Amino acid sequence: MDLDADEVERWLCEKAPQDLVDRVIRARLQHRTGSLTINRAKRGSMTSEMFNTWLASSPIKRSRSPNRVTRSSGEWRHHLGLLDEGELFMELIRDVSNELDIDVLCHKILVNVGILTRADRGSLFLVRGRHLVAKLFDVTVDTELSEAVDKAKEEEIQIPFGVGVAGTVAETKQVVNIRNAYQDPRFNREIDHMTGYTTNLILCVPICNYDNEVIGVAQIINKTDGSHSFTEHDVEIFQRYLTFCAIGIQNAQLFEKSIQEFQRNQMLLSLARSIFEEQNNLDCLVSKIMTQARDLIKCERCVVFLLDLECEEASHLEHFGAKPGNYSLEKKASTKNSTDTLAEEVAVTQEQQKDVNFTTVFELGSELGVKKINKNVKPSKLLQIAQEVASSTQLLNIADVQVWAASLSRQPSMESDEGCTDHVPIKSILCMPILNGKKDVIGVAQLINKETGFPFTDCDVATFEAFAIFCGLGIHNTQMYESACKLMAKQKVALECLSYHATASVDDTIKLAQDKIPSAETYNLYSFKFIDFDLSDDDTCKATIRMFLQCNLVQQFQIPYHVLCKWVLSVRKNYRPVKYHNWRHALNVAQTMFAMLKTGKMERFMSDLEILGLLVACLCHDLDHRGTNNAFQTKTESPLAILYTTSTMEHHHFDQCVMILNSDGNNIFQALSPEDYRCVMKLVENSILSTDLAMYFKKKNRFMEVVENGEFDWQSEEKKALLCGILMTACDVSAIAKPWEVQHKMAKLVADEFFDQGDLEKLQLNQQPMAMMDREKKDELPQMQVEFIDVICLPLYKVLCDTFPWITPLYEGTLENRKHWKDLAEKVEMGLTWIDHDKIEIPVEEFFTHKSTKDIEFTVTTLNTTQNSTKKSNTKFLLNLFH
Repeated sequence: MDLDADEVERWLCEKAPQDLVDRVIRARLQHRTGSLTINRAKRGSMTSEMFNTWLASSPIKRSRSPNRVTRSSGEWRHHLGLLDEGELFMELIRDVSNELDIDVLCHKILVNVGILTRADRGSLFLVRGRHLVAKLFDVTVDTELSEAVDKAKEEEIQIPFGVGVAGTVAETKQVVNIRNAYQDPRFNREIDHMTGYTTNLILCVPICNYDNEVIGVAQIINKTDGSHSFTEHDVEIFQRYLTFCAIGIQNAQLFEKSIQEFQRNQMLLSLARSIFEEQNNLDCLVSKIMTQARDLIKCERCVVFLLDLECEEASHLEHFGAKPGNYSLEKKASTKNSTDTLAEEVAVTQEQQKDVNFTTVFELGSELGVKKINKNVKPSKLLQIAQEVASSTQLLNIADVQVWAASLSRQPSMESDEGCTDHVPIKSILCMPILNGKKDVIGVAQLINKETGFPFTDCDVATFEAFAIFCGLGIHNTQMYESACKLMAKQKVALECLSYHATASVDDTIKLAQDKIPSAETYNLYSFKFIDFDLSDDDTCKATIRMFLQCNLVQQFQIPYHVLCKWVLSVRKNYRPVKYHNWRHALNVAQTMFAMLKTGKMERFMSDLEILGLLVACLCHDLDHRGTNNAFQTKTESPLAILYTTSTMEHHHFDQCVMILNSDGNNIFQALSPEDYRCVMKLVENSILSTDLAMYFKKKNRFMEVVENGEFDWQSEEKKALLCGILMTACDVSAIAKPWEVQHKMAKLVADEFFDQGDLEKLQLNQQPMAMMDREKKDELPQMQVEFIDVICLPLYKVLCDTFPWITPLYEGTLENRKHWKDLAEKVEMGLTWIDHDKIEIPVEEFFTHKSTKDIEFTVTTLNTTQNSTKKSNTKFLLNLFH
């Protein structure tokens, strides 16, 4: 039997005695039933792997399940014939109990019902809303699953509740048993006329769930045993079997929904990946979105309208940072499925529709690829519907476009009636607004004509809503990315223009390169008492070049001489003409560093590359200073404060330094190796950031700790960076150690710059500035200078001269100036003023009304002797004094 089971079975059925056939069938049945039991016992819960396997397989391919391999064979029939009614019933219950494919399950139900009741054929309808939809139709015991499914797909049969035999059963939940179909008015004879089949008997039974709600209707027709009616016993068996089947149908429907949900989640994940992959190309992103939407929801066409988002090239800079759309809204959860409801709810005027300006349309048909239309969007029904959705911000689910247009007194056709892709008549439309993260309408998406020919379902609406969210985010991000790219291009062009105008001219460079550079002694560069007052602007540049030459940096690092000249002139050009933090302040800081390296013998602790970096950092440490400090940038929320939240101006100074070095003909580091270039740029950056006094307070304690530990080797990377930062601060505040005449004049320049900032705070911010910046409290400045010396300068120079004795002049000069400031502070307390020569400028607001007013020289002879309680150390003042 194992060698040729089919041949043996055929011989037994034709030749063997009946008792032998029965024994063989029982033996094989017991063997097969035991195998099924074992297999059933091993079956576990459904896993993710099983779920994916199920999705990957076709229901048609699984039409022959393991326990019905020989269902149409003689063996199966003989087996069922040997079973009593109870055993047969249970066998058929087991046959459907674990089936989760809804098509396979419904097919098994109809076949098994035919076996149980000896019915000729049967149909099974499932409930959809207030309709019955034929799942399988006219299935006999011998009908294969593929044949039944194909027949049902040829034409979907829908029966409203209360119509026909099946509709009546669904409406009343009562069994209908008809002995003569042609005499029953509920029977539709047209099907018999079309098929040539004669219907005599009909038994129709409702399928109800646990809550006694109708989920389907099963109907069987005619008997195969020659009976003239379905008996009460048939009705009972039919009802009992369907009671168990209802559980299986609900499970299969839940499983089918879980498959749909899984597919939708996979689609959304795929869409999310597409958004990140295609953020640099709007056309590709929209094409992917439309293709996925059409394939998932099974429609004929997909159209996306995009609004004018003011992202045109000419308006990028003007509108940057503004909202991309003009239609703010809150999402209104209103889904329209009824034409009557639409007619009542949608009332958008023609004037409102004209405000909706679509500039781009993407259309995807069933055959051609995505077609894009820019600017010239012609009138059409699709455009009309899109305008209404954009204006009302409500989803539209239109079952019949012609009826919808007529109900709103609209023309059913426009100039360009059907769009541009397929010229397929528009029947149904699912239309939804596309929103960005700010709930602004940025476009409208439309799905046109379900492939089944029926309207879009609630499931389609739910899927499309999730789709629209991703569409909005993806399209908005891509549009913003394209806008950012254009802005970056514009910024690059602007930087190129600024770079050209911010660098030295060729004529000035040639002149400086040809001029003779005086000696360091001529400019007194080795002295800590260097004064720049008598130097012309050209001499300041020559003195700078002399420092590079004297340190042998030009030859050591192969700096082209004309490049050095152009770089020095460009650095000077990028300092603004503010009163203190200008080019001459940078020169003084660089000269102090030069004197510390040479006279102070600090060069023994530095390599040539570090000397180069320190001089560059000193010259560039206040580039493009605006005469206002970091606190002012933060208060006014300036672009610089947005870019840099800490050490705002210092970061900007370094950026300007890099910009000049990157400008054509200004890179004095061009001959350096990549490693040397990296090291020197890191040194320049750290040194410039160290000029923020807030950074000094962080480094001071660590430096003093190292000194107190008797450190003599400063070559480790961490200690070298610490030393360079402290030296930068010492050079930056070195004006405090200059001869008294110089220091006194410098203090007035600082005061003028601070008072200008205080005036701006009063005008722009309507705030009272701190005392050091308040022009009305200018006579408190001597005491503030004393505090500045005591808290910052003297401790700094004391620890430096104790460690490096050759820079003692800085400490001594500071002590000397402290005496003078203390003396002035005491005179202020006596009622005298410290401003006895030079100028303190008039308030800023005076210049707005008296533009021709020149510098006014005045002397204050009396002063209110009431002193504020601000004599104590003012940390805020110290942190902002020079920055």
